[in-house]
Amino acid sequence: MPGNGLRARRCRRTLAAVLLLALAGSACTVPGPGAQGGADSGADSGAERRSAKRQQAGPPGSPADRAERVKRAQVARAAAARKWGLDSTPLAAPEPPAVKPRITTRKGFEVEGADQLPPVFTTVPVDQRVVFLTIDDGREKDPELLRMMTELQIPYSSFLSDYLISDDYGYFREMRDRGVSLHNHTLNHRYMPGLSYAEQKHEICGQQDRLAKRYGTRPPLFRPPYGNYNQDTLRAAKECGVKAVPLWAAEAFPDHMEWREWDRDLHPGDIILTHFRGTDEWEGSMADMIREVMRTVTEKGYAVARLEDYV
Repeated sequence: MPGNGLRARRCRRTLAAVLLLALAGSACTVPGPGAQGGADSGADSGAERRSAKRQQAGPPGSPADRAERVKRAQVARAAAARKWGLDSTPLAAPEPPAVKPRITTRKGFEVEGADQLPPVFTTVPVDQRVVFLTIDDGREKDPELLRMMTELQIPYSSFLSDYLISDDYGYFREMRDRGVSLHNHTLNHRYMPGLSYAEQKHEICGQQDRLAKRYGTRPPLFRPPYGNYNQDTLRAAKECGVKAVPLWAAEAFPDHMEWREWDRDLHPGDIILTHFRGTDEWEGSMADMIREVMRTVTEKGYAVARLEDYV
């Protein structure tokens, strides 16, 4: 009958519409080959990529994981080097030794009874092409230095005299919080061999006490002012808890380097000295000094390592 035919055609049209809606929904939720997919699909793909990268890097602490971290750090360091005007990106230091090298007093630097006293040295005995950067006294408190060294990821150690840092302990607290070790350079930066044993002990132990009060630790390293010392200096240092006395093999300025060794060159394990100084005393800023020392170090194929990892 005509009514039955009309109802059949309506049923067929309704069924076709339902099928079209189902297909449209399927196309939105199930991407075909090469499709980008929806928001959930993109999140899943990102998670999969991150997981694959982690698997490629290896488990935490593995050689592959360290290599991946070094690679990422060098990318950031390269960007920082461009920002701070360095000629080349500083080289990455190798993994520190599992066992620290045995430090002994440098030949010609001995005092009587040296084998019972903290060793005095200018170079750490290592085979790797690393050197160590140290900064003395604390006169200049340049905030640019803190930012620069943090962004470049260059480790350094500070040897501080209280009479120069006491007007701004907070500057060196921020330095400590950025991972820099703070060490002893006496209370008043006096010429140690000209003092009695008791006076030397006061200068060294007094600074140990100040640094412990202000920064929470009694440092194991001590550098005598001007690099001058005698047996009493080392005896007093030992009494005050000092373990070693690093001097230096080279000294950095904003416009040149000065050398202790006859060949006027760097060697594996050399300690580099510089000072907290600014344009009132130098032909340049502390940032200029870092540019100069890093140009020299990097051109000669060395990385700056953390002294405390080796001593």
